[in-house]
Amino acid sequence: MLDSQQPKPRTYRVALVIQYLGTHFHGWQRQKQQRTVQEEIEKAIATVLGYPVTLYGAGRTDAGVHAAAQVAHFNVTSPIPACKWAVILNSYLPNDILIRASAEVNDRWHARFSAIYRRYRYTLYTEGLPNLFASAVSWHYYIDPLDESLMQAALKPLIGHHHLAAFHRANSVRKHSWVDIQAAECYRNGSFLHIEIQANGFLYGMVRLLVGMLVQVGSGQRTPENFTDLWKYERREEVKHAAPSQGLCLLRVGYPDFPFPPEIWFDTQPKFVFS
Repeated sequence: MLDSQQPKPRTYRVALVIQYLGTHFHGWQRQKQQRTVQEEIEKAIATVLGYPVTLYGAGRTDAGVHAAAQVAHFNVTSPIPACKWAVILNSYLPNDILIRASAEVNDRWHARFSAIYRRYRYTLYTEGLPNLFASAVSWHYYIDPLDESLMQAALKPLIGHHHLAAFHRANSVRKHSWVDIQAAECYRNGSFLHIEIQANGFLYGMVRLLVGMLVQVGSGQRTPENFTDLWKYERREEVKHAAPSQGLCLLRVGYPDFPFPPEIWFDTQPKFVFS
């Protein structure tokens, strides 16, 4: 029974900004007999409340994929202030998940349906020698030198509304392959090559398939024009290699009405620089 001095419980919606290292997770979405991010956080919330809740995420990252600022929400009836949930949950969560902040949002705000974009960053480590500190968050690609200017040229025509069935993995529940690409860039940072894609939504496996083919452009095996023809004419049979999951990170999710300041969510994946 609640103490008479405590505020009476009320029902409200809590938004979370979440970081996780995807290495030991079978993706975001709850699955039977698999360790997932959603399940771990739901268990922590249930431990605090004493009853189960459902956590709604902005996107479903695949097995092994990381997140610098995943967003989720849940509804709760509790006297706990919304801003306290981050600290409370972090005391129950494993060390490969971190809640950066929590805040109350109105009951019409939805982590998935209110989002206007998602942005992913893919990182390649291009030195010949391996590096333990980079291995968990990048694809160690050293077979051929990669020309980022060619890769950028290949990305530029992607911006816009396109049918990207060539980069759509099988077993997806999505019924179409239309995507609005809002930004696409490739740039070098010392020994690291970063590819960032921003869109209203992403197809199942899209970024990893796209990067797998983009390195063929950077290595000279495929021209930027050939890369464009690949997706424009839906030559899915040529897309045979997906980039490894550990290089991919959900960088951020954008909202027109977001209760968190930019330093919480905007660009929180650290960048190594090895010259």
